[in-house]
Amino acid sequence: MSKRDYYEVLGVERSVTEVELKKSFRRLAMKYHPDRCPDDPEAQEKFKEAKEAYEVLADGQKRAMYDQHGHAAFEGGMGGRGGAGFGDMGDIFGDIFGDIFGRSGGGRGRPRRGADLRYIMELDLEEAVFGIERAIEIPTQVNCHHCNGSGSADGKTVQCRTCHGHGRVRMQNGIFSIQQACPHCHGSGQTIEKPCKSCHGEGRLEETRKLSVRIPAGVDNGDRIRLAGQGEAGPSGAESGDLYVEVSVREHVIFQRDGNDLHCEVPIRFSQAALGVELPVPTLEGEVPITIPPETQTGQHFRLRGRGVKSVRSGRHGDLICRVVVETPVRLTREQRELFEQLEATFAGGGAEKHMPRAQTWVDGVKQFWSRVTS
Repeated sequence: MSKRDYYEVLGVERSVTEVELKKSFRRLAMKYHPDRCPDDPEAQEKFKEAKEAYEVLADGQKRAMYDQHGHAAFEGGMGGRGGAGFGDMGDIFGDIFGDIFGRSGGGRGRPRRGADLRYIMELDLEEAVFGIERAIEIPTQVNCHHCNGSGSADGKTVQCRTCHGHGRVRMQNGIFSIQQACPHCHGSGQTIEKPCKSCHGEGRLEETRKLSVRIPAGVDNGDRIRLAGQGEAGPSGAESGDLYVEVSVREHVIFQRDGNDLHCEVPIRFSQAALGVELPVPTLEGEVPITIPPETQTGQHFRLRGRGVKSVRSGRHGDLICRVVVETPVRLTREQRELFEQLEATFAGGGAEKHMPRAQTWVDGVKQFWSRVTS
């Protein structure tokens, strides 16, 4: 498959400035980076493609060659995606990813920070509305207790024999010479002579960590709580990643949430709708009375202000919106059936439409429909 145009990959014009180029690549990197999409091969491939395009276009000399000769300028030289010269993040992209993924820029690198973790916490609607503190267990990697995360049995390191302490090695690839992080010391310039026996020099161990998480009142589906430094420990004592607790609210038997408003249905009898009634309706804080006026129709809404959810951001309360549903009586007794028959007989003498506000509109609609069909 032929490669896509580098400018097209990054979504920029050929006249793009260095600042705009970096901004476009940063946007794509944040979206497709493997640390954010570990289980999405397509996203990882898009990241590699964007990374390759940026490496060429961000270099003035390479960009000029590409503008003149296209991809042919690098055939047999730089190579395609995944080739030598594209393996290290800390070389060309350190200034872009330093604040996103915690990696250092040029010069001697430091071990990258630990991975961020995600935990999905399922809550009942009441727990999400009023907040809750809950204990959770997170399987993760923690700093080795025996070597304090250094990976060294005696706490000592020596100069890397591959890069001689520089943390960088130079790779010759065709006519180009490219620097990248030392594959032996991963850019630190130091190696361990006596690995810790507990973690085998990794500096980290698998462990299930117990945490207490406070969920603030008013959270909703998809909201995330960030616990800084509670993710995986970084290699060789590097900074730990973060833990993101994502809220998932279970369906409620009565209420449906829409932003900070709550919705519910209120079933009433035919006679209650016709004559009006005062009845209790449930809220998250107990029952409150609501007055249903006479001649209420199915689908009418009644708003109880301030009976919804308190916003986690603004502190403002939403409303409870009750939708009336008039139910047709079932399993009638003989007496009830006779009473309904008597009531129906009062409508049979003519003028029944005045008691049915929607009937005339419906009849008019039917007439218009048939007139169009038969014309």
